[in-house]
Amino acid sequence: MLQATDLTKRFGKFTALNSISLTVPDSCIYGLVGSNGAGKSTFLRTVCGIYRADSGTVTFDGLPIYDNPEAKRQFVLVPDDLFFLHGATPERMQQLYASVYPSFDSGRYRELLEQFRLPAQKPVAQFSKGMRRLTATALALASKPKLVLFDETMDGLDPIMRHIVKSIIADDVTSRGASAVVVSHSLRELEDLCDQLALLHQGGIVLERDIGNLKTSAFKIQIAFAEPFEREHFAMLDIVHYQQQGKVATLIVTGDRNETEATLRAMEPLLLEVLPLSLEEVFTYELQARNYDFATLIGGDEG
Repeated sequence: MLQATDLTKRFGKFTALNSISLTVPDSCIYGLVGSNGAGKSTFLRTVCGIYRADSGTVTFDGLPIYDNPEAKRQFVLVPDDLFFLHGATPERMQQLYASVYPSFDSGRYRELLEQFRLPAQKPVAQFSKGMRRLTATALALASKPKLVLFDETMDGLDPIMRHIVKSIIADDVTSRGASAVVVSHSLRELEDLCDQLALLHQGGIVLERDIGNLKTSAFKIQIAFAEPFEREHFAMLDIVHYQQQGKVATLIVTGDRNETEATLRAMEPLLLEVLPLSLEEVFTYELQARNYDFATLIGGDEG
């Protein structure tokens, strides 16, 4: 289990991480989303012990990480700015990782290279951006760590390969009881991958939710009545967002879906539709309730 408590990191007068606290349980894929400059990469580098925190603590399975090689052997970072040995091929990089991680599985590495269609003997410097990212992902997963940290790992991959990589990451975490932290500037990219998701903005956690509970507890209602009505008619509901045009209202509601639908049908509406929400819609309405603008926090690239 990875645990960060009141984690703060400054660069001069700039505070990159502002008292962040979060927990990544075992067998969990934890997503961290935010715009460029939100602090995502700084968080990963501080977690890995590349940066020393100015205050707060980071532990893995109860052990401090900074200056602790034994703890660091339990996880692998796939950074946004990838590094490979000069002139190295995937096969040579395998030798490097195997010398650092005793659990490195050469057979699994070969399988991943085949799945990603990567030539083992070709210099990585000749690979495309996406191929280099796939090589780093294969190295990380073949190391069989307890925790893998991915920084913008899907960047540069085509839609088909993105789906393949996400499936492999999910299967790896499930089968080994490991965990992963995946950071991205795109909420849509993480929606079908993560168990938990946090929104990072200006170095702080704005919103953290369990995705399963989040998507099942919030839903959209479209309802209409013959007679005039107002928001007060739905005072019994937990309304996150309300909009009305004439005789038709749209509500975003949290709570038990079946009970809510039964309550509204008893009011004999002309129209009643109960619709699921996308994760983007859930975040948008929750943040609006907190006086935040979703597009601003994510960087406007979700549109």
